[in-house]
Amino acid sequence: MPSLTLPECERYIQPPATKEDLEFADLAIIDLSKAHTPEGRAELYPQLRDALRTYGFVYAINHGYSQAQRDRIFDIADVPFNVVPPEEMKTYTANIEKVGYYAGFKGRQFWKVDTENNILDQIEHYGINKDVTRRPHPQALRPFIPEIDAFVRHNHFNIVHPILRLIALSLELPEETLVEKHNFDGTGESCARLMKYYRRSEEEEEKSKNVWLKGHTDVGSVTVLWSQPVGGLQIQAPGGRWKWVRHIENALVINTGDMMGFFTGGYYKPTIHRVVQPPEDQRNYDRLGVFYFSMPDDNVRLLPYVESPVLHRVGIQRRCPDEDAPLCMTWRKGRTTTYGRSDLKKGTEHNVEEEVIEGIVVKHYN
Repeated sequence: MPSLTLPECERYIQPPATKEDLEFADLAIIDLSKAHTPEGRAELYPQLRDALRTYGFVYAINHGYSQAQRDRIFDIADVPFNVVPPEEMKTYTANIEKVGYYAGFKGRQFWKVDTENNILDQIEHYGINKDVTRRPHPQALRPFIPEIDAFVRHNHFNIVHPILRLIALSLELPEETLVEKHNFDGTGESCARLMKYYRRSEEEEEKSKNVWLKGHTDVGSVTVLWSQPVGGLQIQAPGGRWKWVRHIENALVINTGDMMGFFTGGYYKPTIHRVVQPPEDQRNYDRLGVFYFSMPDDNVRLLPYVESPVLHRVGIQRRCPDEDAPLCMTWRKGRTTTYGRSDLKKGTEHNVEEEVIEGIVVKHYN
């Protein structure tokens, strides 16, 4: 019989939540356990629809992982950064600009945060494709691959697929419409990402106005963030104000990305969010994050669902003519290879910079 003993892993000691009086976004909370029945889905999809169309973010609870399972994933998430030697990190560094995906390590000072003041990021992350066996992993991480595999599958089948069904229902489409474009065994770069934000110098904070990752939208369809206590994540609320995202223990923070915007003709707009310096009472901590970035199969074309009765009623906002709609793979590569690397141009809106990907304007928010 296989051993029931999990490989040993140093415990990640979670920092205390902030006590600062911050302007938090009033985000809705959905009970994902209700997504298992038709009646529950009928109750949930209007809640999800209204939340995503208001703020673009929603909390999900009762997602199927216990507090202990969640804590174990954060223990594992710290391994690539605390245990893997620097020389081995180099061996497993992702060639992001060549291949257009984050599989392996992205080191610090890779992205431009503030071009004018020459400020680079202080973020390390390690990306793992949904097929955890597709690429080799550092020695220290290999004992935990079965647990990471289970975690990836849980995100894909028990979190993302239910969310996709709810979105389809909100568009008055068959429940499996979006699920069929997000095959676990299909070619694509849905991935788990373990991410660590390191503290910066006072000089860097001053020059970048405390922005660690400028306002942006995610590339894929649905992003799952496992809530953690160190603040920094902000969303652009209606009216343009930046509001903080509050930590809820063992909750998920879910948002939509570019590809969902394409599919829904702007009905679900990609969520604009950024990361800033943590609140004052948390500035002695680094910020550890765990994500699942969901993307459709590479060969899916990013066309709006013109058959949706909802989109017929509200109208479709196209970012390009249908005949020019990119494949998922093309959009992913275009955005990933240039993100944080290209020299952006000032946009027509205040504090907005722009670049053009596949003939489509992509905005970055300062």
